[in-house]
Amino acid sequence: MAFILNKTVVASQLRSHFQGARNDALSLSRRQFHVEPGTRELALLAEDPSLKRFKSHKPNVRRLMRVGDVLTIVVVAGCCYEIYTRAVMREEARKQANAEN
Repeated sequence: MAFILNKTVVASQLRSHFQGARNDALSLSRRQFHVEPGTRELALLAEDPSLKRFKSHKPNVRRLMRVGDVLTIVVVAGCCYEIYTRAVMREEARKQANAEN
């Protein structure tokens, strides 16, 4: 019984130690407070007309991405089907081998 009480005392001491360590300046600086962007950040985030032709939001790119997604799904489905058919064929061969013996 004393061992269990001793464990809880140690755990509470560790917990209080770590909570005390959280209040230092290093951990406070790691907090993510929301800060409004300044003028420089807003200028960097503004849309640049000279870069507009390099954006990949054109319909052709979206169509190509959709075709790629469909092809990926077809290939994965084909692989799953191939694995399934091989497993079924192996099971049938195993049943035939057991029936002949």
